Amino acid sequence: MIVLLDTSTPVCKLSFVDGGEKTDVEWRADRTLAKGLLGYLNDQLEQRGQTWSDIAGIGVFAGPGSFTGLRIGLTVMNTIADAEGVPIVGAQGEDWQDNALMRLNDGQDEHIVMPFYGGDAHITTPRK
Repeated sequence: MIVLLDTSTPVCKLSFVDGGEKTDVEWRADRTLAKGLLGYLNDQLEQRGQTWSDIAGIGVFAGPGSFTGLRIGLTVMNTIADAEGVPIVGAQGEDWQDNALMRLNDGQDEHIVMPFYGGDAHITTPRK
């Protein structure tokens, strides 16, 4: 099974591709992404009768998008890919899922996907 994840917006978009069949689910994570993403992924796997070891590859939306959302999503998925010893690739654009699936099917593995924010970070100066 291949897992595809997009955390670039307040709505977390998750897809499972298993045997050519694709299932999409969404979760309005908003500000609970960091606290709830791992549990949400685990619950979705359990609902499908799957475990972490059933993941054969991971594709992630690398950006642009929310600085915090991308950082959290990519960190979690990079960690899962490393822990389970599965390939991970990042992709951008409207057809990112097709691109990620193609790259995984071609045997590509980035090992660590870095986010693409699409611009400089807007860092504010401390008030004190």
